[in-house]
Amino acid sequence: MKNSALKGALGALAVVGVALIAKKAVQRKRFIRGIFDEYGIKEKSPFGLADKIREMNDDQYQELKGKFKKEFSSRCCRKDNTCEA
Repeated sequence: MKNSALKGALGALAVVGVALIAKKAVQRKRFIRGIFDEYGIKEKSPFGLADKIREMNDDQYQELKGKFKKEFSSRCCRKDNTCEA
C-alpha cells in the first residue's frame, strides 16, 4: 500500500513540474513574439532577428540586449551583494 501511495505522490509532483516548465516556455515564447512585434520583424526566425540587429544603431541594440538580459537572466544567484558573504 505504501508503494502505490508513494508512486501517486511522485506522479503528481511530476505533473506539476511539467506544468511549470510548460508555463515558463509559453511566457518566453510570448516575450519573443512581443520583441518581433515591437521591432517590426516580419520573418519570425533567428535570422530575421539577426538581420534587424544588423540594421540597429548602438543605442537600440543596447536597449534590446537589456530586455533579453532581464528576461533570460538566471534568478538563482544575482551579481549584487546578496551572493557574497
